[in-house]
Amino acid sequence: MKGLASKGSFVSFGTIAIKSQEAGWISARQIEAARRAMTHYTKRGGRIWIRIFPDKPVTKKPAETRMGSGKGEVDHFVAVVKPGTVLFEMGSVEEKVAREALRLAAHKLPLKTKVITR
Repeated sequence: MKGLASKGSFVSFGTIAIKSQEAGWISARQIEAARRAMTHYTKRGGRIWIRIFPDKPVTKKPAETRMGSGKGEVDHFVAVVKPGTVLFEMGSVEEKVAREALRLAAHKLPLKTKVITR
């Protein structure tokens, strides 16, 4: 995951967004937790766009299993994120409300993030 994001690094749909500042994996559960935090704070007002998708399967072997005997089963899915990738966007809501909703969502994510505007 070397380098900066070239695609998906600008605000395209909404007016305010959250952008990653470091590389890493974000699981589907973390994406959903961030989405729910934003939706809950805005009381289902405004629009939310999720700009990342967890399309990488991560495998894991069961606990207390001996080495060998092949690869483990798919455990969960993650989205690969580079620095500069826009993660979530918001629109049709006041900027003060959107900033607080994005701040709450950022606390659910394992990466350093930054709030940006169009």
